[in-house]
Amino acid sequence: MNFKPLSNHLFIEPLEEEKVTKGGIVIPDTAEKEKPMKGKVLATGPGKRNDKGEIQPMSVKVGDTVLFKKYGPDEIEFDGKKYLVGEEEDILAILE
Repeated sequence: MNFKPLSNHLFIEPLEEEKVTKGGIVIPDTAEKEKPMKGKVLATGPGKRNDKGEIQPMSVKVGDTVLFKKYGPDEIEFDGKKYLVGEEEDILAILE
């Protein structure tokens, strides 16, 4: 199934963070502070309309790896896999 987000929405696949230190110590979820999370953009909407009705193009594109706030995008489950749906404003940075 293909996803086509509307307006300035994004469809993101979360990327798992390494939770083991270089010394081999496993870090539990309860010990982590709130920090930005990584994900890969799978689909984007066309962009948000401005006051004149013109579409402002998105600054992120399909395939970009992005940082986003932990509680920014909404989590959904599809075919047993978790994805995120959020707005362009939820994105903190594009990783290059």
